[in-house]
Amino acid sequence: MRRRSLETLSHSALSCLHALRHRPDVALVFNAANSPLLPLLMAGRIPVAVHVDGLEWLRGKWVGAGRRYYMVAEALAVAWADDLIADCVAIAQYYRWKFQAESTVLRYGAPLLDTPALDRLAEVGLRPKEFHLVVARLEPENNIDLIVDGYLASGCTHPLVVVGGNPYPTDYTRRLTTRLHGEERVRPLGAVYDQDLLNTLYQCGLTYIHGHSVGGTNPSLLRAMGAGATVLASGNPFNREVLGDAGLFFDNPADLAGLLELAEQYPSLGQHHGELARRRVAAEYDWDEVALGYEQMCLRLAERQPRPRPGLLRSLLRSADGRGIEIVPTDFPAPRAPVASPASGLPALAVPRAGRAAAAETAELAAGKEEAR
Repeated sequence: MRRRSLETLSHSALSCLHALRHRPDVALVFNAANSPLLPLLMAGRIPVAVHVDGLEWLRGKWVGAGRRYYMVAEALAVAWADDLIADCVAIAQYYRWKFQAESTVLRYGAPLLDTPALDRLAEVGLRPKEFHLVVARLEPENNIDLIVDGYLASGCTHPLVVVGGNPYPTDYTRRLTTRLHGEERVRPLGAVYDQDLLNTLYQCGLTYIHGHSVGGTNPSLLRAMGAGATVLASGNPFNREVLGDAGLFFDNPADLAGLLELAEQYPSLGQHHGELARRRVAAEYDWDEVALGYEQMCLRLAERQPRPRPGLLRSLLRSADGRGIEIVPTDFPAPRAPVASPASGLPALAVPRAGRAAAAETAELAAGKEEAR
């Protein structure tokens, strides 16, 4: 059913009916929104794990009944699934805090991109390392408005390239699209489905700006890291967990403006953080390890070894707590592989303390090291 509120459920309902006919050893259900369908699989005695995705009820497109539905759906997944799958530690900690339910943490993998197809870049009128990139669906929680505000407040000379659309346009989407097309320094490309072109954009941008705020591990962020991009990310727990010390973080337009100016003034900073990002992807986000994790979980469930689950009533009562990840204690594990120290001549930049002030301080450090060479 081609409606935003029904497309996922209608597809999943048909998939459950198919599973009842063919009886797989284990069923994997993606997105907690599908948890009202779990009794179908339970009736067929099919072990099931639910990939809970992000905190869907915090997305701007879900208000009123839609938001309440997602909060209840989380509770149903907790009570009925044999296991929960979280794609990052922060999501697992959220479910542990809210429902006292444990999860299996299974992340994603990402390719390590090498030689960019520069001829593809010329097709859209861009040159390597002379643009800033955003790749995101046009949704409020992806903070594209904030990114545009920060970019326009900066003194950057390179354009801001925005890749993304929305298959279900809303008033917000229409307003944002109008704004993007009305700014002289912003280049909206719309949705890009050509994977070679998209990879080249990730590889050739001076920065990649990631404003996503309610998901777990984001595949677009991993793809940018695998491309060696200089990542400027919204400073929420999800992005901090994924990036570690391989990215730079902002909390408001002023923070972002300072980081963008710093990236244009000192390109060597970007090269350093891009290499850190590639190393982190290689060490932490390998598809073979992800597949092995899924295999081990499925074997355990096929042997009828589910995790202990809280009861339905208790889960439903706890689902009414509308607090999000910001109040959940987080303790992210360190990377398995040690991260190399900054190369000689590069300022050791991690997280800006206060936007422009921190950027200016770091710029002074960089200038001093440039003079010392």
